[in-house]
Order: sequence, then C-alpha cells, then structure tokens
Amino acid sequence: MMLALEMFRSVPRTVAGRAVGGRMPGILSGFAAPLRLMTIDEPKVDRPGWARLKTRLSGICGSDLGMLSGKTSLYFSAVVSLPFVPGHEVVAELLDDCEDLPAGTRVVVDPVLTCAARGVEPCEACVTGATNRCSRITVGHLSPGLQTGFCKDTGGGWGQQLTAHRSQLHPVPEGFSDEQAILIEPLACAVHTALRAGVVTNDRVLVSGAGSVGLFATLALRQLTDAGEIIVVAKHKHQKELAREFGATEVVAPGEVLRRVRRSTGAFQLQPEFSAPYLLGGVDVAVDAVGSKQSLETSLNATRAGGRVVLSGMPAAADLSAAWFRELEVVGTYASSQHEESFRIATELAATDAVQQLAKNVATYPLHRWREALDHAHSAGRLGTVKVAFDPRSTR
Repeated sequence: MMLALEMFRSVPRTVAGRAVGGRMPGILSGFAAPLRLMTIDEPKVDRPGWARLKTRLSGICGSDLGMLSGKTSLYFSAVVSLPFVPGHEVVAELLDDCEDLPAGTRVVVDPVLTCAARGVEPCEACVTGATNRCSRITVGHLSPGLQTGFCKDTGGGWGQQLTAHRSQLHPVPEGFSDEQAILIEPLACAVHTALRAGVVTNDRVLVSGAGSVGLFATLALRQLTDAGEIIVVAKHKHQKELAREFGATEVVAPGEVLRRVRRSTGAFQLQPEFSAPYLLGGVDVAVDAVGSKQSLETSLNATRAGGRVVLSGMPAAADLSAAWFRELEVVGTYASSQHEESFRIATELAATDAVQQLAKNVATYPLHRWREALDHAHSAGRLGTVKVAFDPRSTR
C-alpha cells in the first residue's frame, strides 16, 4: 500500500470551486477541493516497456490548480478518467529495469500518453514526432487520459509510486538536483512554445505573465530565437528581477503594457466604450503565459495586425474581436513535442546559471500537508515562489 492524493468526481465541490475559487483561493484547499489523501494499492506493470517509478518530486502546475478550482473547460472531461492521482511534472527513480534503463535510474517524465504508451499503431502525429498532438489518447490498453496525472491507470506524481512507458522517460544528468530536474518538463513545454511562436529576426515579443510558464518562455525565446525586444508583463518585484535574468529587455506592470508597446512601436491606442483599450499596431508576437481572461485580452490587444498570439497558458474565455478584426494568428502550444527534441534542449536550459539559482528556491511539501502546498501554489507569485512541489518521500 502507498499514500497518494486522489482527485475524485464531486459535482458539489466542483461547483463551489468554480463559483468562489477565484475570489477565495483558500477554499480550494479546504472543503471545496475534490481531492483526498488516500492509502491505495501500489501500481503493477504487466506489459513490456512499462516500469514502476518511485516519486522523488512532483510539481504543482497551473493546470492542476485550474482543475481543482473547476475553472478547467468541460472540453477536457472526455480526455481524463476519474478517479486519478494528479501530478504530471515528475522526477522519479525507476523501480524496475525498463529496456535500456536499469532500475535505480533517476528520470523525468514526458507526461503525454501517446500511441507508444497505449500499445496502438502510431497515428499520423506520432509518426512525425508531434507526440503532443496524438489522436489516440482515449484508446488502447489505458483508460482515457491526455497525460500521466490525468489518467486513472497510470497514477501520477502526487503519489509515492506511479507507472510510465519507456517512451516517456528521460534520464536525469549526474549532478542535477531533484529541484533542478523537476523544472525540465515545464522547460520542455517552454521550448515548444518558443519554437511555435514563429519569431523572426528582431521581432518584438510580448510575454504576458511572469510565473514559471512566462519565465521559462522568456528564457527559451531568448536562447532559441532571434527575437529583438522581449517585453515581459510581471506583477511582483521578484518576478521583474527574474524576468530580466531570464532574458527580458524590459519588464512592465499589467497596467502599463499598452503605453509601453505604443511608445516603442508608434502604435495608435483606441478606447472603445465599456471595453478595454487596444492598439492599432503593436508587437509582432505575443505569448499569453497565464491563461486568464485579462492576460489573453492584453496579448490580443497589444499585437499588430497580422501578428501572432501564442496560447501557452490554458486559456480562459475572452473577447476575440481583435483576432477577427486584426487578422491575428492565434496559435495553441500544448505540452512538448518529441520531433523538436524538447526534453534534450530543456535539460540544457536547466543547466544554465539562471535556472540553477531558481531551483534553489523550489518549495517542497509532504503529501499530508497538501492543503498548505496548494495554498502556497495559489499565492506563489505574491510569496516570491516560482515552483511548489510535493515530496512524497517526506514525512516532515
């Protein structure tokens, strides 16, 4: 038997979270959370290419918080299977030999459950290496689940053990701390975001948000593209400092975005009735790294006609008039892609001085303090924390 946090189906709690979670985040780690600490059976593997993993650290992602708050779109209800153990940002130790990886190997997990993991013939996306676009995530010998941490059959990192397929496993380099390794998966997502952004030489780029998604996107944009000016929108002092360290040209507060973009691009600002102002002109590319209505509308309203808006955070509903009127390219960027070697590049980025320093400030909690951990994650920006993670080995 083992300890795990389990998300279960609860309509009353989901409704309560959706109704008041945005105004009272603490309620999501209290009675309204459809989450419980359970003693469950340890996982078993009975198919080739699969192995058991012992979790060392597992991050709390914005998508996890959205799921617990009831903010996640019902669109995703068809690609998860309840009850499940959350946790898709995972660094773990192999408990079994897995093809060329011996037991004891420390690994990070690519959470996407592709055709290879499901034991089915590869779909067109998987053949080309665009594994994040797999069209078989509800079939095969696994229950529906777009990722590890959203599938009842695989477990997730918010438990002491889980299972994974060899195609998901990436060895952690010697010398990396667990805190450094837990940042590799979100960095791999940032690599994919930067490459999907289609930045050309000297493009002006806006990154709306300076949490882990925005910071890592900024780093990837600076390291992997020929972007010129990168303007990052940040609320808190420590986020502003980190954004500069990660490659931002300038950092602005949310209320200063249009004024700053207008000054550098010569755009015209318009003020419609009973609506947010917007620009005629603006940046070439904007990355929404939050997923809130405000951050998405900021990205749309600050981008020039014919520019590109990249949805890196899980998006909320927003006014899309700008996308129609200014003929914007709105591009989704989900997870990471194997054909870009995202995890290899992310591992290189995790070795940079900026990320190593960031890793020293990862906040960790044991499973039994899950309410405190979620409270911390909800307030991470204000508290000066970039990543909060569970350590299922800990009892402190």
